[in-house]
Amino acid sequence: MPGFGSSKRPVFKPTAYGSTRRPRRVPRWLVLLLTGVVLGAGGLLFLQKNYGPPRLTVEQSEQLHNDLNNINLDKQRLQSQLNQATHDLNEARAKITAQSTQVQQAQAQSTKAASDLQMFINAMPPDPRGTSPGIRSADFKNNAGNLDYQILLMQDPSKKSATYQGTLELVVAGNYPSGKHANITLPIGDTSLQQYVFVRGSVQLPEAFTARQVTVRLTDSNKRLSATRTLRVSR
Repeated sequence: MPGFGSSKRPVFKPTAYGSTRRPRRVPRWLVLLLTGVVLGAGGLLFLQKNYGPPRLTVEQSEQLHNDLNNINLDKQRLQSQLNQATHDLNEARAKITAQSTQVQQAQAQSTKAASDLQMFINAMPPDPRGTSPGIRSADFKNNAGNLDYQILLMQDPSKKSATYQGTLELVVAGNYPSGKHANITLPIGDTSLQQYVFVRGSVQLPEAFTARQVTVRLTDSNKRLSATRTLRVSR
């Protein structure tokens, strides 16, 4: 009834300040986490700035890139030169090996030729006068106004260790177209030998003179006659 007031009861309030619901706060763990991230990032930036390698500018980075490219080009060039040098070295080694083989073959042929020549020389008849050194053989030919000669001088094997020094000359007997006979002396020059020596050459004859017979004369360093032999001209 109106006289007795409203029937609604007042709402219970635990305090005189109103509602007790508290406002939401940021969790402490999240604050600590964010703080740690900020401190870590700041420390990292500090270490990079003060103790880390300096950062390159754009110009420095481009220069470094160019330098690296140049180094790579130089490396390629040097590698190419090394490959060429290796190729040349291998070719040189192959040539040396081939030349060594040729030298060995030549030495073997030379040894055989020397052995064959020694057998031939040993088979040559001795100087008829029996001198040492002696004139073992000789051959003479008229050749267009010249006299071609080949002379083999030899010493006894027991004396081949001592080198003989001497002088050769030719005493040539022949005639002219008129029938006139003449003897001319043609010096050959100095010669030396131990066991044997071949003397080859050509000397000029007087004009229109034809050699018929030649006497070979060998004299020692004291001008003493060591050997002499007379042979006919083959043609």
